[in-house]
Amino acid sequence: MSAFINFMLCIAIILCFNVAKICGERSFQIDYLNNTFLKDGVPYRYVSGSMHYSRVHPSYWKDRLIKMKFAGLNAVQGYVPWNVHELTPGNFTWEGSSNLTQFLEIAQEVGIDVLLRLGPYICGEWEFGGFPAWLLTKDANMVLRTSDPSYIRWVDRWYTELLTKMKPYLYNNGGPVLMVQIENEYGSYFACDYDYLHYLRDKVKSILGPNVVIYSTDGGADYYLKCGKIDGVYATIDFGATNDPVGAFQSQRDYEPYGPLVNSEFYVGWLDHWGTPHEMVDSTPLAKSLDKLLAYGANINMYMFVGGTNFGFYNGANSPPYQPVPTSYDYDSPISEGGEMTDKFLALRDIISKYLPLPSEPIPANPNITNLGEIPIEFLCTIQDALPYLTPEGPYRTVFPVTMEEINFYEGFILYRFTLIKNYYTPTPLVVPGIRDRGVVMVNAVPFGILDRVGTTQVFITGTIGQHVDILVENQGRVGYSTAMNFNTKGIIENVTLGNDLVMSWEIYPIHAENINVALIAAMKKRTTVNKPSKSVNSNLMTPSIYTGSLTFSDSPTDAFLDPRPWIKGQAFLNSFNLGRYWPYRGPQVTLYIPKYVFNIPPALNHILLLELESSPCFMSQSQTNCYVTLTDTAYLNGPNGPGHTLKLPQGYNDPNSHLVH
Repeated sequence: MSAFINFMLCIAIILCFNVAKICGERSFQIDYLNNTFLKDGVPYRYVSGSMHYSRVHPSYWKDRLIKMKFAGLNAVQGYVPWNVHELTPGNFTWEGSSNLTQFLEIAQEVGIDVLLRLGPYICGEWEFGGFPAWLLTKDANMVLRTSDPSYIRWVDRWYTELLTKMKPYLYNNGGPVLMVQIENEYGSYFACDYDYLHYLRDKVKSILGPNVVIYSTDGGADYYLKCGKIDGVYATIDFGATNDPVGAFQSQRDYEPYGPLVNSEFYVGWLDHWGTPHEMVDSTPLAKSLDKLLAYGANINMYMFVGGTNFGFYNGANSPPYQPVPTSYDYDSPISEGGEMTDKFLALRDIISKYLPLPSEPIPANPNITNLGEIPIEFLCTIQDALPYLTPEGPYRTVFPVTMEEINFYEGFILYRFTLIKNYYTPTPLVVPGIRDRGVVMVNAVPFGILDRVGTTQVFITGTIGQHVDILVENQGRVGYSTAMNFNTKGIIENVTLGNDLVMSWEIYPIHAENINVALIAAMKKRTTVNKPSKSVNSNLMTPSIYTGSLTFSDSPTDAFLDPRPWIKGQAFLNSFNLGRYWPYRGPQVTLYIPKYVFNIPPALNHILLLELESSPCFMSQSQTNCYVTLTDTAYLNGPNGPGHTLKLPQGYNDPNSHLVH
C-alpha cells in the first residue's frame, strides 16, 4: 500500500509541476518543444491589441478594455513611457493618467491579459521615444540606448522603481502581466550594444525573478534581429498585412528555431505627420491576412487596436527630415480615438471569432457625442501681456541664447527677447540657424515672420534703439527614432545674428502652459488697459495671443470634438486640461478629441482657451461674428491634404509656411 501511495504522490508532484493550476499555482512560460506558450501548464495563444494608457483618459481605460474583449481579444499590449512617471529627476508619479497599477488592476478586473513593454525606450511616436527630456541636461556626451555609464545610471534607478512597482502584477504573482518587453526595435538603432541589452535583461530578472518571460521586438528581417536578439530574451518581430505567413516569420525562425510564432506589431493602421494625408489601411486585405496568420498558429498583437491622443505636448517627431506628429493618434484603429467601434473592428472581430470565443452579450453601444455648434470666442490678451502670469519666476538672463533644457524647462513654448542697441531702418536679416522648432519673430509685438527648422531660418526685420525683439519658439516634439534622438535640445540652440552683428544679452521666458487657465482669464479681465494684437506688414500674421470662450451644459456632458477652424495654428485648452496642438489648414488632423470627463458638470461654466500663434479670424476680418470654434460630434482627421480636399485658407490669410506641405 505504501508503494502505491508513494507512486500516487509522485504522479501528483509531476502533475503539479506540469499543470500548475491543479495545485492552485500560476505560471506562464515558453514551451519550445511544442512551439507555444504555456499558461498554467496549458497551451496558450494570444490575440492581442495595443492600447497606450498614457494616450487614453484614465476614466475610459475600462471602457476601451471591455470593447477589446468584445472583439475577441484575450490580451492587451502597452508601453510604459518613462517621461510620464519621472517628470523631474528622482520624483516619481503614479497618479491620474500615470497610474499604471490602476490600469493593470482594471485589465485584471475585465479579464484581459497584459503584455507590458517596459522600455526604457519605447518609440511609439511619443515625445522623445518615452525618455524624459531632463536626460539631455546630465551629460552632453551621453549616448542613449547604450551601456554608456552616464545613461545607465538613470536607467538603473528608473528600472528599480518601475520593476518594483509592477512586480506584484506579474501573472506568476497573481496579476495580469504575462510577460515583459525590454527596449524596442533595438536592431534598428545604430549602436548594436549587446552589453546594454544584457544589462536590461539581468536587471529585470534580478527584480522580477528568474522565471519571468522577457521578450524583444524587432523588424521582420535578419539584419534587424542581428542586433536585437540576445540569449534569455525571446525574439519576436513586427510586420503588416501579408499573404505569406511562412515567409513573414522566416526571420524569427532564423533566430528562434523553436517556440511560438509572434508578431508583436501587426499593423492595422499607420501614423500621421503634419502636412501629409491621413494614413488609412483597408480592412478587407487586413482581415484576410489576419485569418491566414491565425490559421498558421501565430500569436498576434494588433498595433494600434485602440486609438489615442497625444494630449498636451506629448506628441513625438520623426527624422530625417524632421516631421512632428499631430495631436491625434487615432492610427485608423479598430476602436477609434473617440472610442467608436468601427467597421474595421467588426471585420477583425469576425476573423478572431474563428479562433477565440466571443462574449455572449451584445456589443456595447458606441459613445454619445455632443454637437453644440459654434461657441463664441473673444480676445483676452497678447502673449506679451500674459508673460507675468505665464513666467511668474521672471526671465532668465544670459549673454547668448541657451536651450530650454539648460534652464530646466522641457515642453511647449519659450520666448527669447533681446533689445535693439541701434537703429535698423532698412530690412535686416535676423538669422536663427538653431531654431527648434518654429518661431514667430516680433519687434515691439509687431510680427515680422516665421522661422522654421525645415523651412527658413531667417526673417528680415526693422526697428529702432530700445525696441524689444521677441522670438516665441514652439517645441513641436522631440524626435523619438533614429540617431537624431541624441541631438534633441529645443528652443534656440545656436547663436543668433542680426545683419553682421552677433546678438548678445538675452531675456528668456519659459511659457508655463498650465497657467493658461481660468485664473488667467480673471486676471486679464481686471485690467484697465488692453493692448490689442498688432498686424504684420504683409497682413499674414498677428501678435500671438490668447482667446477665450465659455459654455455650459443643461445635462451631463458627453464627448465632443473641437473644430478650431477658422483659427490657424496654436494650442487649445479646456478648463485646466491641455487638449493639444491644432493646425487645421496644415492637416491632416482638423478636430481635437475632448473626453467628457474634461468638461465641468452643470451648472458650472466650461472655459475654452486658445493660444493662437498666427492669426485669429476676428482679427483678420475685424468682425466678432467670425470669432468662434465649433464643438461637433464628428472627428475630421483626413483634411485638408486628404483625398478630395484642397488647402482652403481663411479670407485674407496666406500660409507663410505653405512650402512645408508635402
